[in-house]
Amino acid sequence: MKKLLWPVGMLLIAASVSAQTTAKGFIYNDANGNGKKDRSEKGIANVAVTNGHDVVTTDANGAYALTVGTDNIISVIKPAGYKINTNPNNQPVFYYIHKPQGSPKLKHTGVAPTGNLPKEINFGLVQQTEPDNFTALLFGDPQAYNMDEIDYFTRGVVAEVQGIKNVAFGLSMGDLVGNDPTLFNPYIQAVKKVGIPWYNLIGNHDLNFDATDDTYSDESYEASFGSANYAFNYGKTHFIVLDDVIYPDPRDNEGYWGGFSQSQLAFIENDLKQVPKDRLIVLAMHIPLSEPWDDAFRDEDRTRLFEILKDFPYTLSLSAHTHLQKQDFFTRKEGWQQDTPHHHYNMGTTSGDWYSGQLNEQGIPVSTMRDGTPKGYAFIHFTGNTYKVDYKVAGKPKDYQIEVFAPKLVSRVKKNKAFVYANFFMGREGDKVQYRIDGGEWKDMDYNPKHDPTYTETIMEWDTTEKILSGRRGNDPEDCMHLWKGKLPHNLAEGNHKIEIKATDMYGNTYSAASSYKLAGKE
Repeated sequence: MKKLLWPVGMLLIAASVSAQTTAKGFIYNDANGNGKKDRSEKGIANVAVTNGHDVVTTDANGAYALTVGTDNIISVIKPAGYKINTNPNNQPVFYYIHKPQGSPKLKHTGVAPTGNLPKEINFGLVQQTEPDNFTALLFGDPQAYNMDEIDYFTRGVVAEVQGIKNVAFGLSMGDLVGNDPTLFNPYIQAVKKVGIPWYNLIGNHDLNFDATDDTYSDESYEASFGSANYAFNYGKTHFIVLDDVIYPDPRDNEGYWGGFSQSQLAFIENDLKQVPKDRLIVLAMHIPLSEPWDDAFRDEDRTRLFEILKDFPYTLSLSAHTHLQKQDFFTRKEGWQQDTPHHHYNMGTTSGDWYSGQLNEQGIPVSTMRDGTPKGYAFIHFTGNTYKVDYKVAGKPKDYQIEVFAPKLVSRVKKNKAFVYANFFMGREGDKVQYRIDGGEWKDMDYNPKHDPTYTETIMEWDTTEKILSGRRGNDPEDCMHLWKGKLPHNLAEGNHKIEIKATDMYGNTYSAASSYKLAGKE
């Protein structure tokens, strides 16, 4: 069940009531970590549990009760200071699927019939030392369409973080695969190698496309990953993971649309009733919230979400989907109901430009994205209720944060139009990006959200080459929202001249890069 479509007509309400029953159980301290509630193991009070719409908290004995119908997923909302047991694939087991009749018949297998509710649905939590300062690892759009691309993902990205230390958990931001749920398990086996607890969310390429109702478009996803809408706490941060893909699009019954159901919005509101206002609220979804003038996301759903969040001063939302990297800041103009803008980070992807581009020395596509952002992944470093985001380019040093484009040769004649360009991958309008020539005075570069010239040059190579290139041509360039330019002086001595770039991000981190150009000819 993707989303409970409430409210419904009176006949549907009557039918639902007749099919409702009560799920009961305990949230308990799994002291021996065996995943079973032993007689000596005590319940944990005040832990939130949800059916995907309602949220209740456990009593003094750790007991809860929730109303369910014939298609619900019961999930525990992990409290801070505890960990969820994981299965052999490093997936946190925080849910119980209740589908007595199983999923409807679809092309790809969904959930098998679960039968009647068990007497108790219990969730064991294991106490752990959980600092307020921690790091999470995020993958945008692995999106493999075949086993070759699973291999590219595994060798090109997963291998780089395999066995990583001092990272609390990972999260993939949707489009786990490319239109083929049979690839879910190969994807799971790849991510398992990272060696940390790994959460997932659903994207528009993870759906059951033969579903004629949004309710059933995630049946195969649920069979492999459980609930598509859930929450958990870590330190002073509260995470809400959401399915924001409406399929089929209700406007024309084709394609998809970004948005939420009324039940999802009720879940968010009910969940946040249990969360202190001083916590950082992180919402993870696949499709970006987008601005009101962009029709990719349903306006009324964003408006309602912002209404729910209006009393929480510390927020961040995350998405992927576009295969472009962008920092959005929603103000009152865009419907945000606080004076401090809301930060929405639309991250770059692990598949880059869908595994396109020439093959590198490992036989893996370079796959730079259409805005010139190289493929990669993100780390979010949390400190109390604040955060900092780092983007790591796959296969490159950590400090590779700027790509510089400059002409190789410039004439010394007057009125030349030679510019140096700096693509600052984590940049945003208003950041300070500067350059200098030959160690001279630092000058500000101009924000210039246009096609990245380095990526454009790469694409033009495919269009002008007279030999067969490895890999496949990437997609045409898109405007880069983190590009700056500066005019190159021509009235210097003949010969090579050094270009230095420095850029400071929104968190105060400063990065640098360098290039050079040659001046030739008489003035």
